[in-house]
Amino acid sequence: MASNNNVKIISDAHPHTIKKFELIETYIKSWAHKLMLTESCTGIVFIDCMCNSGIYKDDDGKNVYGTPIRVADALLDVARTYPDKQVHLYFNDYDKKKIEELEKHLPQEERNYKIITTTRDGNELLKWIGPQLNQNSHMHFFLLYDPYDASIDWDALLPFFRNWGEVLINHMISDSVRAISQVKREDKKKKYEGTYRVNSISELVPYGSNQAAYEKRVLEIIEHMKGSAGREYYVSAFPFFNTKNALVYDLVHCTSHEKGFKLFKSTAWKTFGDKSSSKNKQGNNGQLSLDFLTGETVSVISVDEYCYDVFNMAAYVQNNFKGQNDVSLEKIWELLDDHPVFPSEGYKKELKSILKKDYDAKVSTKSITFADRRG
Repeated sequence: MASNNNVKIISDAHPHTIKKFELIETYIKSWAHKLMLTESCTGIVFIDCMCNSGIYKDDDGKNVYGTPIRVADALLDVARTYPDKQVHLYFNDYDKKKIEELEKHLPQEERNYKIITTTRDGNELLKWIGPQLNQNSHMHFFLLYDPYDASIDWDALLPFFRNWGEVLINHMISDSVRAISQVKREDKKKKYEGTYRVNSISELVPYGSNQAAYEKRVLEIIEHMKGSAGREYYVSAFPFFNTKNALVYDLVHCTSHEKGFKLFKSTAWKTFGDKSSSKNKQGNNGQLSLDFLTGETVSVISVDEYCYDVFNMAAYVQNNFKGQNDVSLEKIWELLDDHPVFPSEGYKKELKSILKKDYDAKVSTKSITFADRRG
């Protein structure tokens, strides 16, 4: 969002922002129910430390609810479904007027459902909550870290990476691409130096408009933040594009839960309409073409690393197992489960159909035999 949008009590929400709301709401519903079914889980904590007012205007001027209101309503249903378990929500924004507006739209508290609203610096709130995590080891947390620009305080996030829970970071790449090459003010330089953990802004200038460089740097920082190199930790990142097909930000999902990792990927794909982002591929999907050397009809797959589709998933599977006989379905799904973007849940039937039709695979109830050719 533009900077002048940040001071509004009711901000504007463009389609990519509304899509973000939908993704988070849908995931939280499924995530919460899965956790509550776990015997060791005594409850869940949702933290939105930069929550805004919770109400927005869409491009048609109509009111639309944002993340805090959507999540509050969804988790109230969860609390009522599991009355013996606790649901706690923290909503914070440094602007008191925004919190006052948010409070008008939140549900009432119930015995096992508590909402805490605060007006302070979001990073300071996290530094207060972080040391308490070890004292509540059976409460599972979800932290939404959604700053208005490319400003990330990794020290505030550190305890959340090191404990059992999930972190979702909005990495505002468009801010970095636009500003770093021309930033003059010392306080702004410090912001970017902190976000990308470099000693000097000069280390970032070579990145220029290379979006992938900023994304890679954030993933490197998270890899360091997770702690022990041998610790299982799962990270996926999904880009959000505006209506002009320009990349605005990445949502970076970090978790120590393998099931959460798989669930977030499949939820993102379903939210984007069976793709890995909202980017408009302009009809550039899988097509058939004639190979003039062999006379065979082959698939020509358009690969856009910012917007994969199911055909790209099928090509990835084909390239990993080409020429192999009787590869178990379990092994194939594990390959996709380990991928940072590709899901397996929700796409198994379609994948098998594409492999059979486009790659002449022989599909049985328990395994697949792959033709010896590339996808």
